[in-house]
Amino acid sequence: MQLLKLIEGLKRREVKGNIYTDIKGIAHNSKNIGDDYLFIALKGFREDGHHYLSEAISSGAKAAIVEENQISEEGIAIIKVPDTRVALAQVSSCFYQHPSNKLKVIGITGTNGKTTISYLLESILKTAGYHPGVIGTIDYRFGEHQRDAFNTTPDALFLQRIMREMVEANTTHLILEVSSHALEQYRVEGINFDVAVFTNLTAEHLDYHKSMENYSKAKALLFTHHINQSSKKKTYAVINHDDPLGKSLCRKTKAQLFRYGLREGIEIKAKDIRLENDGLYAMVTTPYGEVEINSSLLGDFNISNVLAAVGVAITQDIPLNTINQGIANLKSVPGRLERVPNKDGLTILVDYAHTSDALDHVLTMLKSLQPGKLVTIFGCGGDRDQTKRGPMGKIATSKSDFTIITSDNPRTEDPMDIIEQIESGIDQSIAKKYRLQELANIEHSKGYTIICDRREAIRIAVSLVKPGDILLIAGKGHEDYQITGNKKHHFSDREEVMEALKIRDRIRN
Repeated sequence: MQLLKLIEGLKRREVKGNIYTDIKGIAHNSKNIGDDYLFIALKGFREDGHHYLSEAISSGAKAAIVEENQISEEGIAIIKVPDTRVALAQVSSCFYQHPSNKLKVIGITGTNGKTTISYLLESILKTAGYHPGVIGTIDYRFGEHQRDAFNTTPDALFLQRIMREMVEANTTHLILEVSSHALEQYRVEGINFDVAVFTNLTAEHLDYHKSMENYSKAKALLFTHHINQSSKKKTYAVINHDDPLGKSLCRKTKAQLFRYGLREGIEIKAKDIRLENDGLYAMVTTPYGEVEINSSLLGDFNISNVLAAVGVAITQDIPLNTINQGIANLKSVPGRLERVPNKDGLTILVDYAHTSDALDHVLTMLKSLQPGKLVTIFGCGGDRDQTKRGPMGKIATSKSDFTIITSDNPRTEDPMDIIEQIESGIDQSIAKKYRLQELANIEHSKGYTIICDRREAIRIAVSLVKPGDILLIAGKGHEDYQITGNKKHHFSDREEVMEALKIRDRIRN
């Protein structure tokens, strides 16, 4: 594509060189440059792409988009812009022929629930005969294609390229989890959304955003900017009206509004709710009638996720009976209160809850099921928000009968330093600290212990629980890795539980 066409929509401060040259590819990493490529220099958190301009040019770049013009070389076109991240998104969309215009794009943002809603919508759309694609926390998938996710929302270049692949594969809908990082870093700039969904806002990513005010502003961008500026003929906002930020967003969006929640006077609400050990039941009221919902998903918080999915589905003119069937067809979501099957009749659940609010909701729900004993394993990630560690320790030990504090992804922090910060939030008058050799005596006493090795923690926990108890392994969910230092190695909570069950059987037999 001719460079002139690629840059014609950009805010430009300065242009030097031949802008009529043909561009064969785009890269923002100098190592990915090929002949006749356009290099876009991004200022990252650790690296500045402007320092790699010479390397990009020597590798074949014929043009560069920059914020600072640091070189002068014949035969190279230099386009200076106010923000290269915005330019990357807009140029990538143009290069891949604006793929969002050929898809129904559903963007989901919020602290919790994005992944579950994406799975619910995928099931509903498939049941309705559509061909959805999903880009989210667990993976990127469409048709027969599947790739592991490296970010909830990938960078703009990758995002536009995979959307083009979806278009060529006859994908009808894109369900896109939109993170606060992606919104603040312009990764979804250049995407024309059909539907924007807001789930909720609770404390998370404060290591990056620094304050809840900044975090909420980032989340709000999907509604105050993206859906409001979409070129689609009809746009919709599906918003959780039970959430304070959700109420505010209802007043700021220009899209047709569908509010969901448990209160009266809104478009989509639930009544006659029943929460059972094997799922949930509700009657959902919509502007187009009532629909009976039966879902295998556990927990009252999943009522909200179901309502969001119903809201999006009706914007796509999907019949209520098809919505009902699509929700029923989804049996589980990877790492979201996912049951680990076993022949011993044990209830062992793997869940992604890694914030104070999420852990609180999950444990409150599990306690309502009146288990014999509720045992929780969890840790907190290193090099991330430290303010949630003490509160999570307090929540886990106050709502569980027994808690094992362990490692999550310690990254470059000392795992025991993280554990000590978790332990600082525990009320010692409520939960007694046990040593490993005392664990045989935990039957009737509320308490906790520390087992830094996550594999050992899982094996000991599995050896302690009995039929009627519930074991929750929280924090990593679907993740199949653990990051220690700067190294990433394979580790799956689900796989570790299966191995622990084998060891339990060998010991008992």
